[in-house]
Amino acid sequence: MNIMDDDLPESVKKCLDILEENVEILANLELELEDEKENALVPDMELHQLYDMTEDVAESAKLKRAESNFAQRQAEDSL
Repeated sequence: MNIMDDDLPESVKKCLDILEENVEILANLELELEDEKENALVPDMELHQLYDMTEDVAESAKLKRAESNFAQRQAEDSL
């Protein structure tokens, strides 16, 4: 019985490590899918529209990075 008790924490740790890796992979996939949606070409855009769109993309990237960092800190804190 003592052997099982010693193995349990290591097994749980391995499961948490695998879960953390998968959460990170899924988050990256989600970001890539969102990026693909944002990369759709819009014909006949004016220069000011391109400028506005560039600002929107930059802000979106900052928000995504902040969300990713926040999720990673939450995952680390829960361990």
